[in-house]
Amino acid sequence: MLKAVLDTTVLVAAMLRPEPGGVSAELLKLAAEGRYEMFVSDDILEETAATLATSERIRKRYKYSNEHIVAYCEELARLGTVVSDPSPLAGIVRDPNDDMIVACAVAANAEFLVSRDKDLLTLGSYEAIEVVTPEDFLRILREEKAG
Repeated sequence: MLKAVLDTTVLVAAMLRPEPGGVSAELLKLAAEGRYEMFVSDDILEETAATLATSERIRKRYKYSNEHIVAYCEELARLGTVVSDPSPLAGIVRDPNDDMIVACAVAANAEFLVSRDKDLLTLGSYEAIEVVTPEDFLRILREEKAG
C-alpha cells in the first residue's frame, strides 16, 4: 500500500472544499477507504489548525467555528497515522517551516509528499520521496487501482 503525507495546504483545502469536486477532500476519502496510508505529524495538525483559525482571508470567505477546526483535526488524526516527534530536518526546503513536512514523510517512510506549496513542489523529491500535487497523487492512485 502506498504511503503519503498530505501537507497543510492540502489538509486546509480538504476542509474548505469538501466533496464533490474537491481533489483534496477526495484524497481524504480514499485514505478512509484504505486506498493508501496517510501520515500526519503533530506539527502538521497544529499548523493546519492554526492556519484555519488565524487566516483572516480564509475566515472571511468560509464560515466555520473553532469547534469545527478542532473536530476536523481530531478526525485527521484518526484517519491517518500520527508520526510523533519525527527527527528534525533543517535546510532541505527553501522555506524552513516546510522542513517539518519532509521530516514527517521521512519518518513515515512515505513514497509521496502531497502539496500545493511551491517551495515543496520545486524540491521535486527528497531521498525516495516524490513531491506531487494533489491532482498527480489522485491520478497515481487511480492508475494503481486500474493496474
